[in-house]
Amino acid sequence: MDWEKISESEDFRNLITAKGKFLIPVIIFSFLYYFALPLSVGYLPGIMNKKVFGSINLAYLFALSQFFVAWIIAGVYSKVANSRFDTVAEKIRNQHKGGLGL
Repeated sequence: MDWEKISESEDFRNLITAKGKFLIPVIIFSFLYYFALPLSVGYLPGIMNKKVFGSINLAYLFALSQFFVAWIIAGVYSKVANSRFDTVAEKIRNQHKGGLGL
């Protein structure tokens, strides 16, 4: 495949732009959500030590929520990639077939 020709194509540039518009806000959100826990524990210990269920406090629930948020983000990305990004990538691949047979 002629990678230089592919990288200069309109479809490829649109794909990269679309991925950036999706991924950059998701990455920023993930980064902020991840660091919200240690910052909250450090600067808001009274709130984070508040008991919610028995000996489980808000900090533990927030830490547990990070797993679920990561899974949700992965699921959303998978759906978006399958419905938008992969179809465009396949179109680009088909337009530039040859060489390596990718």
